[in-house]
Amino acid sequence: MADNSRLPMTYRGHQRLMEELKRLKAVERPKIVQEVEEARDHGDLSENAEFHAAKERQALLDVQIREIEDRLARAQVIEVAKLSGDKVVFGATVTLADADTGDKVVYQIVGDHEAEPKNGKISISSPVARALIGKSEGDEVQARTPTGVRTLEILRLDFID
Repeated sequence: MADNSRLPMTYRGHQRLMEELKRLKAVERPKIVQEVEEARDHGDLSENAEFHAAKERQALLDVQIREIEDRLARAQVIEVAKLSGDKVVFGATVTLADADTGDKVVYQIVGDHEAEPKNGKISISSPVARALIGKSEGDEVQARTPTGVRTLEILRLDFID
């Protein structure tokens, strides 16, 4: 967590992180504190597996909270709806055609923690996104993916939230 670099994320992704942090602090943390207290009441802590398990869950939750707070502190929130242009940039929604299969896919380029490939959101650091950045409609790009090199044509470029 010593990394001080900015983290690009969409406004929607930033809101989801804020909501997750609020849930962890307001719901999960009090629940685990209660579990620790209940386990402590069971007596001898040196042989109390419930207590040790609850303390471990509490430590993991604290790490998770710190990681989210770090991401939020380094967030560079991009409001996609305010973007425009003819080049693919972070936040853009790109309609592509696979040159080999002819299949069309639509991807939005988002921050690493926002990526949901099955839902059409790919990470800015993914091979496909890296190949698309800076390109325009009509361009053909090649992306090295785990399944091999894919040739993709950019059919359409949108900036929608």
